[in-house]
Order: sequence, then C-alpha cells, then structure tokens
Amino acid sequence: MVGSVENEKIQALPEDFVTTTVDDEVEKKREISLGRNVHTTCHEVSEPDDDDDSTGDREAYMASVLARYRKSLIERTKHHLGYPYNLDFDYGALGQLQHFSINNLGDPFIESNYGVHSRQFEVGVLDWFALLWELEKNEYWGYITNCGTEGNLHGILVGREVFPDGILYASKDSHYSVFKAARMYRMECVKVNTLVSGEIDCDDFKAKLLCHKDKPAILNVNIGTTVKGAVDDLDLVIQKLEEAGFTHDRFYIHCDGALFGLMMPFVKRAPKVTFKKPIGSVSVSGHKFVGCPMPCGVQITRLKHINCLSSNVEYLASRDATIMGSRNGHAPIFLWYTLNRKGYGGFQKEVQKCLKNAHYLKDRLREAGIGAMLNELSSTVVFERPQEEEFVRKWQLACQGNIAHVIVMPNITIEKLDDFLSELLQHRAKWFQDGKLQAPCIASDVGTENCLCASHK
Repeated sequence: MVGSVENEKIQALPEDFVTTTVDDEVEKKREISLGRNVHTTCHEVSEPDDDDDSTGDREAYMASVLARYRKSLIERTKHHLGYPYNLDFDYGALGQLQHFSINNLGDPFIESNYGVHSRQFEVGVLDWFALLWELEKNEYWGYITNCGTEGNLHGILVGREVFPDGILYASKDSHYSVFKAARMYRMECVKVNTLVSGEIDCDDFKAKLLCHKDKPAILNVNIGTTVKGAVDDLDLVIQKLEEAGFTHDRFYIHCDGALFGLMMPFVKRAPKVTFKKPIGSVSVSGHKFVGCPMPCGVQITRLKHINCLSSNVEYLASRDATIMGSRNGHAPIFLWYTLNRKGYGGFQKEVQKCLKNAHYLKDRLREAGIGAMLNELSSTVVFERPQEEEFVRKWQLACQGNIAHVIVMPNITIEKLDDFLSELLQHRAKWFQDGKLQAPCIASDVGTENCLCASHK
C-alpha cells in the first residue's frame, strides 16, 4: 500500500503515549487527546476599549503579561535538559534589525523583486556548510529552512523527484518527520530494524533491499537519532547497497544531521559526512547546536538534483525549489553572526565540552545504581524513566517507554547536572522506599550491560 510502512495499516497510538504519575501510590493518567484541543493556559485576545489610548490601561496590562511570561521563560530555561537546544547565546547586537520584515522569498541564489531580504547572509552561511561537507560552490544548492523537519522533507522530496518509483528506507529510530514525508509524498516506505544502540541494523537493511531490487532506493541515514543519539554507519550503509547490487545511479541518501551533523566534524575519531561519498543531501538544525533563538535549519544538496524540482515563478521573479514560500530572513543573519563569532575552533571546544560532560553524567548515574547508556559519538545520555510526571516536566525530559534522556548541550554545566542528579536521587529514594515499586528493566532499550535493574545488577 502506497504511503505505508512495509504494507502495514495505520495503527492506533501505542500505549507508551499514555504517561503515568506515581504520587502517594495513586496513578493518574495524562492522555494525548486527538480530535479536540485541550487548553491548559490561554492569554485571551480582547478588543481595546475606546479610552485605552488615553488611559494606557491596555499597554500596562500587556506589559505585565509579557513580564510574567519572561519570568517563566527564565525559570524554564534553568531546568531544560531533555531537548537539543543550545540556550547559551547573546544576540543583543542584532536587536537593531527587529524593526524590519526580512523575507527570503524563493531561491537564495536568485534575487526576487522583494528587496527586504538577507540573501547575502544566507549564501554566506550555505557556503560555510558546503565547505564543511566538502562540496564545491558550483556543485551545491541549498537554503535556510524554517526547521529541521523541513530539511528532511526537502531532502526526501529531492530523492523522490530523482527516483519517482523509489522506495524510502528508514530505521525505526528515525525522526518522525521522515515517516511524515513518506505519508505526504505517498511513498512506499520500509522500516529497518535497529541495534540496541539505536543504529540502523545494516544486515536487516541489506535483506530488505534484496526484496525490492527492482526499484531504486531512497535512504534516510541518521547522524544522531532522536532518542539515543545513535549515528548510522554511512560507509557500511553504502557497502550494503553495493553488495545488494545497487549502483550509485540507483540510490539516493539523505543524511539527517539535525543535532550531531554539526558536532561530528569536530570529533577526531568520528566518520566523515562528506559529499565525496555518494550521498544526495544533508540537513542540520540551526536552533540546536548552533544556538539560534528561532527554529531554522540548513539543507544542502547537489545542484544537479535541484533542476528536477524547481520551477520559475514570475510573481517572485525567482525560482521555486524550496518547501516553503516565505522564509524567515532573520534566521540567516543569526546563523551568520554565530558562525563568525565562534568559527571552527569555537565549535570544536563546545563539542569537546559537551562530550566530556555527557560522560560525567553517565558515570554519575551508574555510580548511583541507575542504568544509563551513552553512545560513543553522542552527548545524549539515556537512562531509566523517572516515575513521577511532575519531575519529568520540571526538568523537561524527553521520554519513550521506560527510558528518558538528557541531551548535554553547551549551556549545560556540571553544576546543573549535579543539581539534577541530587534531585533525581532524592525523588528516587521516595519512589522506591517501600519496595512496592521496582526500578524498571531497560535492558531491551540499552542492553543488559547498561541496565542496573534487580535482574541485571
């Protein structure tokens, strides 16, 4: 069935979408409700009164709402551990540009009639990433996306346009946007098994390739999976394609490097993601490791592939080859500013700091008797899921089944990790004090060697 995963019908949401809070032996369920909106808090929009301009009451009210919101942001930022956002930034120098509606309509390399744009910054950023991934200026095309998902949607779309009858292969641990792309583009999609690390199982990949030798392969390769931070072995993936009889003109590889795509180039022992290998596109997020304050991303592909996707738009006096029409023109300026301030040397220092602090957290968890796993090229520390939803929400942990993770970013200090560990151990002593609850077994998620439940200590 087109748009399905291995001909499976669409299934109901799994049970792990229901989260449980354990508080005084009372379990309360918080369900994700489909088909209705659940308003937790809402700042109402109301019509101004006739005398608001003279009294100033409305301006005072809005100022107080914003002041309270800013205070909540400061508090939430202090307890931000589970999602890959670098909150260590200062863009005060760019405040002078917030008065302009900057819109990068159309192709970054073809100026449109709309003059308030930042293409000169966008192309500078794209050149920097093309050099990082070893693709010549006259051989690449790319653009600044509105988020990481858009980068995946575009990369897979290019693959589909190159191979209209191709089959999309993606590991089970791939980001949900990859499977969203399969549904949007009505592509046949095959899910590939993963190793316990979260890395794609290349033997299973080859077996599934051999079942579909008559159709080209479009593959999503993860440069850091969402939950475990696993990096797929790009060289082994290419080897398995070749072993299955797929020549370079019968496959397209998109590399989803949302977070680790910008970290790996600065890890000496890490395998290279480079266009010198037969890959079709790479995307990264700009609001993750770079630390841009608004969601954005970078998508780079080979120029030869983009012609089958693009079309001229007279209204814009430009070419349309992007997913979105209007694009945030401020984002390229923020990215350009950070790349210039930090450079390769600055990013390398931040990567080393993150990896060091991630090892510190993993070791401290295991010393405390808490099962934990850290992949070699990752700053994502996976451990047993806390038993209390309030604790999960306070520290903004990302959870899946019996596991949770902390992603150690440049703004995460040893002191913050110590605060988290101290509070976790205090709560954990309360959760398990009467013996009615046991620490969950996470061996199936992280391997027996990383599980410290009663059966695997």
